[in-house]
Amino acid sequence: MDVIEVWSGRHACLLQSALRLTNEQFAARLGIAVRTVAAWHADPAVVPRKEMQQLLDTVHEKAPPTARQRFALLVSGERGSSAPGPAGAQALRVAIAVVIRDSEVLLVCRRDDDATGLSWQFPAGVIKPGARAETATVRETLDETGVHCAIRQQLGNRLHPVTGVLCEYFLCEYLAGQATNSDAVENIDVMWVPRNAVTRFIPVDTIFPPALAVLEEQT
Repeated sequence: MDVIEVWSGRHACLLQSALRLTNEQFAARLGIAVRTVAAWHADPAVVPRKEMQQLLDTVHEKAPPTARQRFALLVSGERGSSAPGPAGAQALRVAIAVVIRDSEVLLVCRRDDDATGLSWQFPAGVIKPGARAETATVRETLDETGVHCAIRQQLGNRLHPVTGVLCEYFLCEYLAGQATNSDAVENIDVMWVPRNAVTRFIPVDTIFPPALAVLEEQT
């Protein structure tokens, strides 16, 4: 198969395998966040949104002939399900930052692949193999929002009730930087919101209870 009419997470991972790229390298080639590539591994049936489909088309079209041949073989099933996965494939672990600045908390508005298309969330990023969750929390917050923060307290972890991925939550304090949308492919907006107004943006039943308790303190 030389043309993909509709890319799925599975097709994207097969393209990554054909190009012999790690999660980080494939994300850089597409110009997207590593967490998106990891999400494709976690949910191969997901159908990326239109903009992502176009990025995958472009990378596929510009791939070397040998990589395109490998991709066609993988898609056609000639290598079967026993083909080795791409280097860097991992169980998806995500670090989530609850960044507090006085009476405000930092939120990002993501472009989602579900029916709603948008969702407000705390800054988050994939924890790379061998990396500390605390390091990922600080790094991803800066990469996404331009905000420098410091870990104040680990709030705990859980399997997210919507995504099913393992999330590790950290309470962070604001250090410096202006909140800006530094990841325009993944996000629509970044903003500080009053701590007592977070449930207007994120459904209360999906907020990690210890994080919600922190937000309700002194509000």
